[in-house]
Amino acid sequence: MAHSFRIRRIHDDVLPINRQALADVGRILRENFPAAREEEVKGIGPKLRNPLGQRFRTVLYVAETMRHKVLGFALVLHEPEIGFSYLDWIATAKGRSGGGLGGALYDRVREDAATLGARGLFFECLPDDPDECSDSVQREQNRARLRFYERYGARPVVGTAYETPVREQEQKGMPHLVFDGLDTHPLPDAACLKQVVKAILERKYGYLCPPEYVRGVLDSIRDGAYGLRELRYMKPARVRARVHPHPSEPMVLVVNETHAMHHIRERGYAEAPVRVQSILAALDGAGLAETVKASSFPDSHVLAVHDRTLVSYLRQACADMPEGKVLYPYVFPIRNKTRPPREPSVLPGYYAMDTFTPISRNAWPAARGGVNCALTAARALLEGRRVAYALTRPPGHHAERTVFGGFCYLNNAAIAAQYLRAHGRVAILDLDYHHGNGQQDIFYGRSDVLTVSIHGHPSFAYPYFAGFEDEIGEGDGEGFNRNLPLPETVDGPKYRKALESALSTMQSYAADFLVVPLGLDPAKSDPTGTWALRAADFEANGQLIGALGLPVLVVQEGGYRTLTLGQNARAFFTGLVTSSQRQNSPGKRRHVGDLTLREEPVPSDRARVRDLIDATGFFLPHEVPVAVELVEERLARGLDSGYHFVFAESGGRLAGYSAFGPIACTAGSWDLYWIAVHPDFQGQGVGRKLLERSEQRIREQGGRRVYIETSSRPQYTPTRAFYEKTAYTLETVLEDFYGPGDGKVIYCKVVG
Repeated sequence: MAHSFRIRRIHDDVLPINRQALADVGRILRENFPAAREEEVKGIGPKLRNPLGQRFRTVLYVAETMRHKVLGFALVLHEPEIGFSYLDWIATAKGRSGGGLGGALYDRVREDAATLGARGLFFECLPDDPDECSDSVQREQNRARLRFYERYGARPVVGTAYETPVREQEQKGMPHLVFDGLDTHPLPDAACLKQVVKAILERKYGYLCPPEYVRGVLDSIRDGAYGLRELRYMKPARVRARVHPHPSEPMVLVVNETHAMHHIRERGYAEAPVRVQSILAALDGAGLAETVKASSFPDSHVLAVHDRTLVSYLRQACADMPEGKVLYPYVFPIRNKTRPPREPSVLPGYYAMDTFTPISRNAWPAARGGVNCALTAARALLEGRRVAYALTRPPGHHAERTVFGGFCYLNNAAIAAQYLRAHGRVAILDLDYHHGNGQQDIFYGRSDVLTVSIHGHPSFAYPYFAGFEDEIGEGDGEGFNRNLPLPETVDGPKYRKALESALSTMQSYAADFLVVPLGLDPAKSDPTGTWALRAADFEANGQLIGALGLPVLVVQEGGYRTLTLGQNARAFFTGLVTSSQRQNSPGKRRHVGDLTLREEPVPSDRARVRDLIDATGFFLPHEVPVAVELVEERLARGLDSGYHFVFAESGGRLAGYSAFGPIACTAGSWDLYWIAVHPDFQGQGVGRKLLERSEQRIREQGGRRVYIETSSRPQYTPTRAFYEKTAYTLETVLEDFYGPGDGKVIYCKVVG
């Protein structure tokens, strides 16, 4: 084994495994850089949640052992508009120098920067000249770092005022700005380099660098006056091209190794082991998957969604069946469900919903292996992977809380969703030709798991008794179950229209995880279906799902035309994995489609505003309830509340909102209380549109002046810059208003 570690990108601070990694990163950062500001160390998590809060996309990589102990990390700021990456920190744990750890992290940073199309990678290194660093020990460390980077062709930029001290008393030791062209790009021209330096100084060091200092550094950057320092430690022949764009992260593939023992050799029984073999053969060599062996999980996960009596019956009945024999349900006790029959030959009907799902000796161990398979794949999402595939049979999505049927014994998707629910919001999107009645039954009265199913209408398709549009959930679950039944004749475009509607529901729900019970039986000529989807349609469907940017667990359900089963599976996962990789790439931002603005709040805005404010990472915990309180006040009292709103929506999601109202005892003065944009939609003009509509409404109601208050803290530099760009003028700063070092900054704009 070449390395005893792996490098993983941390996408958020939601998962427990990621929160632990962030704690380890903070510890390593403090060990290596004692002078690092605590605010900066603790701000890494919020920056991941709010990637454009700094007007940079924050990307974190950790090098960790297989037991998730973090050995080192690299933190990168990506600027997609100018087109460069900035290596903010790279460090290894104490005692972990050497062994290729730092090199592996830097290689990964370079690979991803090249994949993003960055014009270069910039970072800082302390000086290695005696005149600039009198401490011999520190100077040798600086030389070692610059020697390491020279191996990649990276060198300091010379001939600018970047190393000029910010304060006159700081005479020496300012860092070099180092440039790595990623083996392709020359040092940018003056116009571009000025943009890069301006972004670094204003966005990263805004708390330290006054505007006049920034102007002085920028004025020093002139074409022909600057360049890269000559190689000092490496001969040119030893600097080699190294960058290879980082390949897409493969999905985790977990195969139910016990599936083949469940083989009913009867004519017409389509649920056969060849289904799994067909899919595996098609995925082999595609570079889409990394196979992981299934682990064992306790029965408590099964009992969390299935009734204990059903589980006990299945286990015992299968164990009691002679090898090679099967027993089909044929008597159904609809008259007296409280008295299960004693005769074993008729007992299956007490727990079954059809006559074609048999009890056999191997049904239970195969179904139980499927549960382990699904939970292992779900665990991979909790470990930071973005796509995982549980290739299981027998299928599971027809198994309800108290009954089995439809070839299904245990509901793998529901069990996995319940497992993931402990770590975030979960949505289930059932894509089998037949209705996902199992998930609907299990979660019908719950609001913590959203269930959506696209299927053949129950007027002609199994299971016939469930899957109607008016089944929307009950009690707490009302509104959290959605069925999209389709007619007998459906092609790819018609299916995609239904899928887009389902995905819009997913976006509104704002799930943290997506579970997809995948049936490949919508395929053309499938013996159990009537639709006509082809491989290209499955690939397009996968692309749409991957574009959500969510961690996705796919659990195999139906699909019985073995001639095309494999190619359809390969097409679906090609679309899903590549689309997910693009959506989760460090520079990716969600595209704002048709933006709609409305002004009247609805009850669901309470939760949506709370989630949006939380997602920005800008506001303090006690501020979030205040934002929700304004919505509640408006809902209760209407315009008499004095609170006005503009809500911006895109693709069914709340992209941003503003709240404003007249200032009491004034003639025409208004307060803009809140304006917030979800991180997924920042940098695309949403905030400007909200502000323009708010100002228009204020003007229409006789308002003349709009006041905005914000914080003087460094992380609010982009906020203040936004107001200044939109013609707001600074009225005053109340020093230490919110707390020591945190003043109230008041802006004003005349609108009438």
